[in-house]
Amino acid sequence: MKIKVLIADKFPEKYIQELRDLDLEVIYEPKLVEKDLPKAAEEIDILVVRSTVVNEETIKNSKTLNLIIRAGSGVNNIAIQAANKKGIYVANCPGMNAVAVAELTIGLMIALDRFIPENVSDFHNGIWNKEKYSKGKGLKGKTLGLIGVGNIGKEVAKRALAFEMNVYGKDISRIEGVPIKDFSEMDKLLELCDIVSIHLPATPLTKGLFNKQLFSCMKNGAYLINTARHDIVVEEDLLEAIKEKNIRYAADVFKGEPEAKSGEVKSLLQNNPNVYITHHIGASTEQAQDAVAQETVKIIKHFIYSGVIDHWVNKAKQIDAKYQLVVKHYDKPGVLAGVLDIIKDANINIEEIENVIFEGGIAACCTMKLRSPASADMIKKMRELPNILSVSHVEL
Repeated sequence: MKIKVLIADKFPEKYIQELRDLDLEVIYEPKLVEKDLPKAAEEIDILVVRSTVVNEETIKNSKTLNLIIRAGSGVNNIAIQAANKKGIYVANCPGMNAVAVAELTIGLMIALDRFIPENVSDFHNGIWNKEKYSKGKGLKGKTLGLIGVGNIGKEVAKRALAFEMNVYGKDISRIEGVPIKDFSEMDKLLELCDIVSIHLPATPLTKGLFNKQLFSCMKNGAYLINTARHDIVVEEDLLEAIKEKNIRYAADVFKGEPEAKSGEVKSLLQNNPNVYITHHIGASTEQAQDAVAQETVKIIKHFIYSGVIDHWVNKAKQIDAKYQLVVKHYDKPGVLAGVLDIIKDANINIEEIENVIFEGGIAACCTMKLRSPASADMIKKMRELPNILSVSHVEL
């Protein structure tokens, strides 16, 4: 029976064909939305999505689902905890769309500074207003604060430096090995910045980060750009800052964004002259889509042919294992079964196990991470088993 792959978002035809050439059954349904997935993914082995939400019902309802791939970087549209409970791998494609998002970020900076949307709108409405729109500040020499300096932030930095801007960065982790101060000291950076650009993931730490307190630290008339996640910015506080400090805001994300690819839209940010919103198109360039699709195909290939999960995001960062057991043995059927029976009889849980073969296919080495220690009697029994070369046991 063929492995079934459901692609529930737009995906380049070239890479759909690559998957079909692997003798996979590929179902391409780019117009599916969250409510459609529980039924559509019921008997699917691999699910590929971009922005389509994979909720808990979809995962619980699945009978054969084994791998969910987010064809992009973040995975906030996937019910990770539900996937964990069913042992379903979740992977993503980090950094593949970084250039596209960085290009949009720079475009939004220029649009804010030169009032490009208003220029175009007035022209189409028969209005000429050169005096009004000849008040751009220019980007050269301006100070840019990057809040989040991962793959996208670094690409923005490269382009901003080409504009001869002064670029500073702040992150929740580290930037190129340099320790970064925590968010409580961001006020010292914000008060220096003419432009602030957000490139953070959606986490409990970043949710609501840009609120009334941080807006109070920003310069009057500063530009704020958000091509990351909508819930990092408290929109009500943003509107107050626009009113009080003439903050100008450009974003590719906003609260209440429709899931459908077209239709009506409503937002608190509408009809405000200091706000520019694009239609969540940051990663939507041909270059980015090709890069993401290529990485998605690579993930699927590795999964099918080697069992390796590239960019596996829901693998436990820390396990409960406190002991390591290493068994070297002849590579013959049933050898490890005897070892595992001894561990089972002692009611010890194996947290991780890996068996690798030496060149020539004669000997092998099995490494097991155990939650509890193996006793001296257990080690003795293992060493007495046929085809065992050596057994070692250490506390981690």
